Amino acid sequence: MWIEKDNRLCCKLKFIDFKEAMIFINCMAELADEMDHHPEFTSAYNRVFIVLTTHSAGDIITEKDRIMAQKIDEILEKLNSTR
Repeated sequence: MWIEKDNRLCCKLKFIDFKEAMIFINCMAELADEMDHHPEFTSAYNRVFIVLTTHSAGDIITEKDRIMAQKIDEILEKLNSTR
């Protein structure tokens, strides 16, 4: 699901509908605040595109990004298990 491209971790997600996408985004926002590591993302209806880099390291991928990607995957697993 995560693709490493141009020194960025990228992920494209598709949800059932807008509401489900927003639930995911809100969960991701809570995680970002907890980790003090805020991803770039865009949303259009039921799609979410996420880009992870560490700005303080010169916009490159660091261990912090890999940990965040793993935790985002855990959020997705949890949301999928409640369907």
